[in-house]
Amino acid sequence: MMTITEWENHSVVLSKSFGGVGLVKHFAVIGDPIAHSLSPVMHNAGYKALNLAADYQKFQVSPEDLGEAVLGLKALGFSGWNVTVPHKETILPFLDELTEEAVRAGAVNTVKVDKGRLIGHNTDGSGFVRSLQEHMELDERQQIVILGAGGAAKGIAMALAPFQAQLCIMNRTPERGAELVGKVLEWGGQAHQEEWGRGAWLAQADCVIQTTSIGLKKEEYPFSLEGIRPGTLVVDIIFNPWETPFLHSAKAMGCKTVNGIDMLLYQGVNAWEFWLEDKAPLESMRKALYQALAV
Repeated sequence: MMTITEWENHSVVLSKSFGGVGLVKHFAVIGDPIAHSLSPVMHNAGYKALNLAADYQKFQVSPEDLGEAVLGLKALGFSGWNVTVPHKETILPFLDELTEEAVRAGAVNTVKVDKGRLIGHNTDGSGFVRSLQEHMELDERQQIVILGAGGAAKGIAMALAPFQAQLCIMNRTPERGAELVGKVLEWGGQAHQEEWGRGAWLAQADCVIQTTSIGLKKEEYPFSLEGIRPGTLVVDIIFNPWETPFLHSAKAMGCKTVNGIDMLLYQGVNAWEFWLEDKAPLESMRKALYQALAV
């Protein structure tokens, strides 16, 4: 992770390596914390694969410094940047325009500088949908359970809404779950709420998506998945650890399990294509991520 001064020195060297100062496009991710981010790994691998004059860095930005950081990135000539926790909602007032995806999600994870204007976009939901479509079809026949109602759940639910899948929202705080249900319905999707915990939904779900932070420290899930149908697709958006206790339990019950690495991949691919308006080198980016995690 570089400081701004180190980045400026790096930028001059990199620009000269491509034939002259000013030719390189600069991208980044900002967040707090940020040291763990793998976004630079996949983006820089993509630039290398296509021999693009571009680089991608990560910057630690505390909540109180967000506005200054946004102005600084723009002033330094960045073409765009990703936004991660805790800035996805608080960055909204500093932007000039939002895409429909950002409005729908109520959050931004990607910013593009376009003729001096800062355009906020959200690729979290669309990235998750692209990863999910590798494993199942999405239509009104699917019963999809979303565990959690936080920022990640909101992005996923709102991205699934246009497919008319039957969404079941479950959250430890019912009020937040009800709020997300209302938002999905407002945008024309299908959703209802169930009580947090085991229930009849286990035998009805075609897909269960775990969106909370439970499992990051390898802790057991608060309730069992006993009663789930074998073959059900079970997704945990956590990818480190590679297999959470939640996924381990689902696998033991005969479910097909998927972690969150491809959500990370596809949200990055979608951000790339939003910034550069060209097809991203998907397999090069995927390979870099998997190598970084040694899997």
